[in-house]
Amino acid sequence: MAGEIEFVDGGTITTPQGFMAGATYAGLKTFAEDKLDLCVLFSELPCAAAGVFTRSTVRSSTVTVNQERLAQGIPMRGLIVNAGIANTCVGEQGYIDAVEMTRLAALKTGAMPEEVLVCSTGIIGVELPMALIRDGLDQIELHGNGGPDMARAIMTTDTRPKEVAVAFEVDECQIHLGGIAKGSGMIHPNMATMLSFLATDAAVEPAFLQQCLSQVADETYNMLSVDGDSSTNDTVLVMANGAAHNHPISGGTMAGEAFMDALRQVCTHLTRELARDGEGASHLIVVEVDGAASTDDARLAAKTVASSNLVKSAVYGTDPNWGRLMMALGRSGAAAEEEKVDLFINGVCIMEAGKPIPFHRDAVVSLMKQPEVTFRLRLHLGEGEATAWGCDLTEEYVIINSAYTT
Repeated sequence: MAGEIEFVDGGTITTPQGFMAGATYAGLKTFAEDKLDLCVLFSELPCAAAGVFTRSTVRSSTVTVNQERLAQGIPMRGLIVNAGIANTCVGEQGYIDAVEMTRLAALKTGAMPEEVLVCSTGIIGVELPMALIRDGLDQIELHGNGGPDMARAIMTTDTRPKEVAVAFEVDECQIHLGGIAKGSGMIHPNMATMLSFLATDAAVEPAFLQQCLSQVADETYNMLSVDGDSSTNDTVLVMANGAAHNHPISGGTMAGEAFMDALRQVCTHLTRELARDGEGASHLIVVEVDGAASTDDARLAAKTVASSNLVKSAVYGTDPNWGRLMMALGRSGAAAEEEKVDLFINGVCIMEAGKPIPFHRDAVVSLMKQPEVTFRLRLHLGEGEATAWGCDLTEEYVIINSAYTT
């Protein structure tokens, strides 16, 4: 039997039993007293692990290393992450340095190098300063409440850390699932997301863990867009160490359904927080599509609307210019028949069966001044439904990205 899923107050990636983390400032980011830029996650027990990654043909060597190690099918024990430098477009040295980071983290934790995964994020085209990373690792102290520091250490242009954990019961065993994420710009995932790391003390069959992650990533992270650009380093990793001593969770069971739902809730929360913290953003945009001819059509329509620069600009200006929504729907590639579409802005019906509905403009403008703006499109063509998340486009986005490398 599976119990109700509850969010844990102050939950993070080290909320699950058996996980420790630590972080330090190694000098990879511009200095500030509260900055951290190097971190390690470690499990006291071997973990089943799964991952999804960028489909970009220009990718960080960390993606290659992680894919190779997960393909071996051996249990994982740890993860090392640096922020500030992406370890991308630096030739063979990038791969050498990524492997060296796993070796150093293994020495730190007592794991084998092949049991450690690695991620980097930051500026492309700069080699990692390995001397700083070696010195920084010596300063890291791993502890059970190190999740918040890890969430801060992976940030780049983020204005705040993103972390969450849930608890639920499976076969009389208390299970925890926690996660962190980073990302504020270069966000338009194609397979995964910016960086997101998940941990659970559940025992989960490895093949089912990968199935869950792939499905949930498609429903959540892959439905997120800040600026239409996909990263070279996009990675989502999940580790399950079995410290809860439950019977291993597999597909086709109530426990499997509960685990999938818990993973979905954690990733949805992190996706919303990533969109809310988009570079320069002042509004979270939620686009809900239902009645589409298929799930794929619903996802295509929702993400196209959420990523439209004209829609994003209208939200920034609190302008209920619903014609831009219809424009984005029409070019999305999803099946749509104008005479069947219903359209809502924050619950107010703007169009019904393809015909505009008179509305009080000032009232809708006032609703759009709220921190969250929701568009709902009902297509009346089938059972497909999906939700996408994004943020508005502001002058601040241009300012941040015009001076990023400085």
